[in-house]
Amino acid sequence: MFNIEKIRADFPALQQLINGQPLVYLDSAATTQKPRSVISATEQFYARNNANVHRGRHTLSEQATQAYEQARLTVANYFNITASELVWTKGATEAINLVANGLTEQLNDNSTIIISALEHHANIVPWQQLAKRTGAKLLALPLQQNGCFDVQTCVKFIEQHKPSVLAITHASNALGNITDLDPILHAAKRHDAITLVDGAQAALHLQPNLPQLGCDFYVFSAHKMLGPTGLGGLYGRYDRLNSLAVYQTGGEMIETVTLAKTVFRQTPAKFEAGTPNIAAVIAFAAAIDYLTSLSKASVYTHEQIIFNYAAEKLQGIAGVTIYSSLENNIGTLCFNYRDEHPFDIATLLDGYGIAVRSGHHCAQPLMQHLGINGCVRASFALYNNHSDVDLFIAALQNCLELLD
Repeated sequence: MFNIEKIRADFPALQQLINGQPLVYLDSAATTQKPRSVISATEQFYARNNANVHRGRHTLSEQATQAYEQARLTVANYFNITASELVWTKGATEAINLVANGLTEQLNDNSTIIISALEHHANIVPWQQLAKRTGAKLLALPLQQNGCFDVQTCVKFIEQHKPSVLAITHASNALGNITDLDPILHAAKRHDAITLVDGAQAALHLQPNLPQLGCDFYVFSAHKMLGPTGLGGLYGRYDRLNSLAVYQTGGEMIETVTLAKTVFRQTPAKFEAGTPNIAAVIAFAAAIDYLTSLSKASVYTHEQIIFNYAAEKLQGIAGVTIYSSLENNIGTLCFNYRDEHPFDIATLLDGYGIAVRSGHHCAQPLMQHLGINGCVRASFALYNNHSDVDLFIAALQNCLELLD
């Protein structure tokens, strides 16, 4: 059974007042709140087990190393991959940059990179820079006016342009729209394209089985999955990972060094230069343990119930335009009210203790495509309940009366 009150009690940040009002946290697309187990794991490491990992022969170092590598296995199991296919990074952004930089020697002016207007800037700018370095052509998949992909049109586009690289989001950070990846990835694979999926938003809500998904690379951020900030990961098929050029150099990632030559280790160590974010890795494993202690189906069903309830209430407010797809969504509602500035709405909502995001959401090409300068984003997660929605809608109605 999905006990929402028990789950909410696990998140101490939700128990506070903001501006004298109960906090209604609707900004999980930016970062999720953390359960007590994650907070405790961080504290426990620094209080009891703080030491650097690998090579140390003393007890603390060996304990830290064991916990660190066990965490890699825990996260790998979540995605149904092997630990050797998981590289720790600072987040999804660094993971994408790692791949884009690592492919520099593999592309040339005959290559084509395909992205889309739906992407977060982190899945646009690295590919622009890669195209600039290599002379490759950068193209964008066709996007319908409503911000959704027509799969058949995308497949035809891929067949026409025969990409060397395809980089695409699993779910839009701005709209929450879920991409139907299977036919798009299959079309790219028919041309032996290297495929990267940005899973920063989807990894928490969809809990993807990556071998079944079939992409070459998949990136995610811990802080969007109930874990700590400053940590993320890169999944890569082992052969694809090892084919990438090194991204950063230094200690830990080397096999041997002389003054004349360096031999790098195999992945994942090849891409993990320097002292890692040990506490965050261990705390992230606690977040994954928390998630996997819950029924995947129950979590998803609950999130969809709350999302649909909020969408119905929001649709009932005259003058509100919703840009998110209501049919296939991880739980994010982006909207505007008439010609009011989204910053004003978000600021007024904060006075009622409602935390939402406003602006272009690091998705300026998408905003341009939709013909808007920005929007308000209310994003839901497993700890939101019906009361959150009711408080949000009531506060929004009050705010809109002030603006009229």
